Amino acid sequence: MTVDEAPWWVHPGSVEVRLVAAGGWWDAVRVPLDLGIDALRDLGDETGAVIGDGFGGRLYWLIPPGSAADWELPQVRVLGRGCHVAIPPLHRITRPGLYWEVSPSRDHEWTNTPRLHSALRSSLLRGKSPTL
Repeated sequence: MTVDEAPWWVHPGSVEVRLVAAGGWWDAVRVPLDLGIDALRDLGDETGAVIGDGFGGRLYWLIPPGSAADWELPQVRVLGRGCHVAIPPLHRITRPGLYWEVSPSRDHEWTNTPRLHSALRSSLLRGKSPTL
């Protein structure tokens, strides 16, 4: 990805992980890795930017701010205003540590919130979560 293609909040030249407040440019949806990988398969090319945490075993989708405030899904946490998300540098696309599972671009930054909800719900049902 070139500097011109990256969203400006990413700081394309950065080589360090940065802590960014959620609720401004985006909210984040945090899920366990196994649930997230299953949802990624469902979403395919419809997914926006996704951060992977190779040490914590989680994925974080970026979504429009405030668009998932009413979600109640087990194992899923919406991070909005008052939360912060660690953002890896653009060149980090593999483990270990924080990396981009799906890199952001100016044209493909967010995931459609209802579509992500549907993919996560389907993944939870396949896993037979007792609270759904």
